[in-house]
Amino acid sequence: MKKLYFALALWMPVLSYADSILDLLKIDPSKQSQDFVTNKKQFQLHDLITEQRHPKTWDLSHKIQTNTLAGIEALLSVDEDISQKILELSENTELLDKAATSVKNAILENNKIYIYGCGATGRLAKQMESSFWRPFWKKMSARPQWQQIKDHFPNIENRLIGEMTGADRALISSLEGFEDLQLIGKLQLEDHNIQPSDVVFAITEGGETSSVIGTILAALNQSDEATDTRKHLYFIYNNPDEKLLPFERSRSVLENEGITKICLATGPQSITGSTRMQATTSETFVMGIILEQAIYELLTPYLSKEELENLGFYAITMKERLLSFLPLQKAVCEEKASISQLTDLESGTYADKAFSTYFAKDALITVFIDSTERAPTFRLFPLDTYDAFPRKSWIQVWTPAADRVEAWGNFLGRPFYGLDKELYEKPFSEDIEDPYLKAAALRSLKNAGSEQQWLYDFSYSPENVATHGPKENDLGVMVLFPDEIEELESDSSSFQSFLKTFEKVAVILVSSKTEYPAVQTIHSIAPTALILQLPLDDSQDPLKIRRHVGLKMLLNAHSTGVMAKLGKVVGNTMTSVNPGNLKLIGRATYLILSHVNDKLSIEDRITYSEANAVLFDAIEYGARVQKTGQNAEVALSVIRILEALRSNAFVSCEEAEGILQNEGLEQYLNR
Repeated sequence: MKKLYFALALWMPVLSYADSILDLLKIDPSKQSQDFVTNKKQFQLHDLITEQRHPKTWDLSHKIQTNTLAGIEALLSVDEDISQKILELSENTELLDKAATSVKNAILENNKIYIYGCGATGRLAKQMESSFWRPFWKKMSARPQWQQIKDHFPNIENRLIGEMTGADRALISSLEGFEDLQLIGKLQLEDHNIQPSDVVFAITEGGETSSVIGTILAALNQSDEATDTRKHLYFIYNNPDEKLLPFERSRSVLENEGITKICLATGPQSITGSTRMQATTSETFVMGIILEQAIYELLTPYLSKEELENLGFYAITMKERLLSFLPLQKAVCEEKASISQLTDLESGTYADKAFSTYFAKDALITVFIDSTERAPTFRLFPLDTYDAFPRKSWIQVWTPAADRVEAWGNFLGRPFYGLDKELYEKPFSEDIEDPYLKAAALRSLKNAGSEQQWLYDFSYSPENVATHGPKENDLGVMVLFPDEIEELESDSSSFQSFLKTFEKVAVILVSSKTEYPAVQTIHSIAPTALILQLPLDDSQDPLKIRRHVGLKMLLNAHSTGVMAKLGKVVGNTMTSVNPGNLKLIGRATYLILSHVNDKLSIEDRITYSEANAVLFDAIEYGARVQKTGQNAEVALSVIRILEALRSNAFVSCEEAEGILQNEGLEQYLNR
């Protein structure tokens, strides 16, 4: 270590006591930076377990550059932490059994189930409704037993509501300012007319998301003192209580006896702070299993054993349902070689300045979620609007549909739902005290209405193909579930048509079978197609939870690997993160602090407030030069600080950006 500091000392000058990095960079901390450092300590979350670096992926960026397979293997190995947590949960399923009973009783008593999240967990909530709940009852409606079920449980397909902070528009990208407001969680609860007797699941990866906490507290406050809310109010989260208790908003939930808490803490994420990975995977599986158990208990009095098994339900315990995750996780890990081939193919596509298009039907939501979550995690352009030309987003998603209206219907299983300005504008204007949050929320409200649906077209239609169809070297990726693999045999299927649209294609087959005639069909149409088969046992998967979760783990590792190969990750830190809310501003500040101080001796290290001031200066620079879609504020700030210290002179954002473009952050740090 002494040698390391000696070598760094040759590169870095020691500043005099009177000097500071802010003096060198001629930065006076902005009012917003001063406010964040002084008044927003509750959003400085770098001590949380989910914000720590995982030892298994510590050198991911270097490893994957030289050996893609080794990098993918490291990413997938972190999912073993979920398996370990599942094993622990399986030893005592009391809380999960209680949650399943709450869901069942809600249906029996003609109440609703409301699942709410933000960001990744918001998309999880949407998936519970649109991938699991609605498709199952649609499948049931084609069965002879439907009339009996329908008579006993009228309108059952509409009794579960999956909602996220910002409503359906937030599926595309987050809406600045919303996540940091407890108020919006309360307003959306009221917007959906959730009553004191309804079941509420509030899900947050970190356990500290303001909008999610606002939801569960609003539901609690609806009830009178005589109501045992623990029977129908649930808070699901992924950090140990002792790490969350210092935060007032988290403490207000964790210490409240009226709320049932389900902690799924698995440890650090495979990419530091990227809770779309292991945290949301564990929550998706556990929440899905709760619904599966509830539906099984609901239907058992009305269907025979044979009828239940025909649907995929077997008389197994909650413990056995939980443990089905273990072979699922292993099956995904065993496909690491095929996944690494796909990672090389897609990263090479972007390196060649080309684009990719993902195509899915039953798997649409899982594919869509992985695609959209790449943008904030790795600072990419979000999905393009229907009239965008030329394309900016590296990726687009298509599904079999005649137009954008049908595509949204296939996606959600119901009409698009936005925030009504009339319901939200007045509370935002009158009840938000923080001027920065108020301004951000009112700006975002303009882009959260139901009209937003018309801006996006996911249909595989002649018009969309003509406008946004493949150019030279573009990649088409098709994802098929079992029934669709059989459908591929039909010459008139949209799946065959998609294969013919792209010259460069990859196909992901998710099924328990390992041999399909469809493989020959694919190669007859696209001889060079990369085929990745994910063999999952789907015999006991009535809601298709395991298929979706297995595909999620595969795509998460793959898309993260793609970005790591393209230099969007340093070590296992997301240095291209978009500081679009208070939590991410805190994360970005800490990333700057960590990467800079790793290069300095102890006495020369910068402070948190200095790192934050430089970050806000980079944010202002991006807004000034209108680079808000592709900024890399963290990387820019790190280079700017280190260059200023190295030269003991002022370094502009433009100079730092030039270095970033020419070298990339990792190569710069490894000089």
